[in-house]
Amino acid sequence: MVRILGVLVGLGFVGVAAWSLLWGVIAFSQEGLPHTVEHDFHHEARDIAFSFDGPFGRYDNQQLQRGFQVYREVCAACHGLGLVAFRNLQGIGYSEAEVRAIAAQWPIQVPSVNPDTGEPATRPAIPADRFPQPYANEVAARAANNNALPPDLSLITKARHGGAPYIASLLTGYQDPPAELPAENRPGTGLHYNPYFANLNIAMPPPITADGQVTYAPGNLPATRQQMAEDVSAFLAWAAEPNLGARRDMGIVVLIFLAVATMLAYLAYQNVWASAKRAVRITGALDPENIAKREAASREAGVEG
Repeated sequence: MVRILGVLVGLGFVGVAAWSLLWGVIAFSQEGLPHTVEHDFHHEARDIAFSFDGPFGRYDNQQLQRGFQVYREVCAACHGLGLVAFRNLQGIGYSEAEVRAIAAQWPIQVPSVNPDTGEPATRPAIPADRFPQPYANEVAARAANNNALPPDLSLITKARHGGAPYIASLLTGYQDPPAELPAENRPGTGLHYNPYFANLNIAMPPPITADGQVTYAPGNLPATRQQMAEDVSAFLAWAAEPNLGARRDMGIVVLIFLAVATMLAYLAYQNVWASAKRAVRITGALDPENIAKREAASREAGVEG
C-alpha cells in the first residue's frame, strides 16, 4: 500500500512539472521575450578571428607582448591582474632578466611590512609577486571611479559572454547615442554610451582613444585602435588560460593514444578469437532434450498424443 501511494505521489509531481513546462512553452511561444530598449540597441560582439581560435589554435607571443604593453600603459592604472604573477610573463616570450626588470620598474609597488618598525610599507615587485592592485581596497577604487568598481582582468575573458571578441568590441565600441534612443536610456553623468555593453551605458571612459596611443616596437603591426584592442584582448585571454597550448597538445596526444589503443584492441580480439568455433545451442520448446522429456512425462501420465 505504501509503495502504491509513493508511486501515485511521484506521478503527481511529474504531472505538475510536465503541465508547468507545457504551459511555459505555450506562453513563451505566444508572448516571446520581454521587449526592452536594451534588447533593441544592444550589439553582439563582432566576429574577430584570433590565432588561438579552434581546437588547434595557439597563442601568438608577439601579439601577447603587444597586448601586455597596452595593458601596462592603458589598463593597469585602473584594473588589476591579481591572479597573474610577473614570472608568468616568461610564458609569452620574455626572458628571466626582462621579467625581473618589468617587475622592478612596475609603477605600483607591492604592499609589505617595514622589518625595522613593523609598520606597513611598500617595496618594488619581484618576479614571484602577482601584479599589484591599483587601489588599496574597494572603497578607494569606487571613490576614484565615480562609485564604479573596475573589475580585475585576470579572468575577464572567461567571465564575459563572447570572450576576447567581446572585449575587443567593447574597447572600440564607444560612440554617440543614436537619436532614437529614449531619453531615460541615454548616458547620465559619468556614463558613456557603448552598444556592446549589456545596459548600453558604461562607467569606464574610452581607454583607447586614438591610433598610436601606444608606441609599438619597430617591426610590429601599426598601433591602430582596432589592433591595440585585439592585442590586449588576446593578452587577457592568455591571462585567463595561460596553459591553453599545452592542454591542447596533451589532448591531441590522448586522442592519438586512444586511436592506437582501440586499433590494437581490435586486432588482439581478431587474433585471439579468429580460430574459435562458436557452438550454437538450441533451447526452448524445440530443444530435442526438452522434447524427449516432455514425451516421457506424457507417457508416464498416460496421455496420448
